Amino acid sequence: MRPILLQGHERSLTQIKFNREGDLLFSCSKDHVINVWFSHNGERLGTYNGHNGTIWTVDVDPESKFMVSGSADNTLRLWSVQTGKNLFTWEFPTAVKRVDFNDDGTQVVCITEQRMGHQCAIRVFEINRDGDGSDQSPDPIYFFNPIGSKATVCAFTNVPDVIFTGHESGKVALFNLKKEEEMNNNERAHGDTVTDLQLSKDRTYCITSSKDKSARIHDTKTLQVIKTFTTETPLNSASLMPNRPYVLLGGGQEAMSVTTTSLRQGKFETRFWHKIFEEEVGRVKGHFGPINTNLLCFWGEDGFVRVHHFDDSFFKAKPYGDLEIAD
Repeated sequence: MRPILLQGHERSLTQIKFNREGDLLFSCSKDHVINVWFSHNGERLGTYNGHNGTIWTVDVDPESKFMVSGSADNTLRLWSVQTGKNLFTWEFPTAVKRVDFNDDGTQVVCITEQRMGHQCAIRVFEINRDGDGSDQSPDPIYFFNPIGSKATVCAFTNVPDVIFTGHESGKVALFNLKKEEEMNNNERAHGDTVTDLQLSKDRTYCITSSKDKSARIHDTKTLQVIKTFTTETPLNSASLMPNRPYVLLGGGQEAMSVTTTSLRQGKFETRFWHKIFEEEVGRVKGHFGPINTNLLCFWGEDGFVRVHHFDDSFFKAKPYGDLEIAD
């Protein structure tokens, strides 16, 4: 694999997202800036300026028309992907820690933090896709406070008006937005905070990572744990590789410890696991600091994004023989 090093942030990164086609890569950081890059060559296409705090989360709609971001400045912002213009801003009492578009880009769900006497809250906004996108309603169509432990991650499932959430206690749950109630939960999905959630292409299953040093694949309808991947380090992120039977896990020691830890001791590698057999099949090194993963792209506390392009031999390999796997 040959990595492309993307240097466009002055502080550590918090999240990256590919658009649906995979040709654009969005990165957000503690430096208050969102960058967009061409994924094939690492060229920076532009920046999105406007936030006044750490940008925790970002997502892009299926048509790459709109992008949303959540920040420690207590705002959720809607952007034009093409022009970089801030089209609309929603304001809240606390920071926005997670955002996610639904499958057709008509709704956005966000999690606001539990702080200063305010409960953790989940809100869903209708996105008006007509015109330039600046005419949006300031009021959510759904609003509720999660039961028990605060939510840390969330995403729409393939069932209308149902979202999947991961929590600080390690719980995962399904919420019915219309009824504003918890439909189902698995209190013991993880033993510690759920740090990331990424869904399969058809949203029928998902993978979660946790500080309990494991990642798990769940059925998004029943919450049944299908596969478990156990490592020796807390995990920041987990990703499902499309069209290949692999998952990518990224983690390492806490950021406050990296200045006193060697690269080997900190276990700052991205791990490849076989999705079916639950066996580790490889590692990629390079970062110094906790690593996050998204498909073939890794980022860490060092502020750099590394985009890895696999050799042709990787795609010609047949891990299932002549059997074709539909993603």
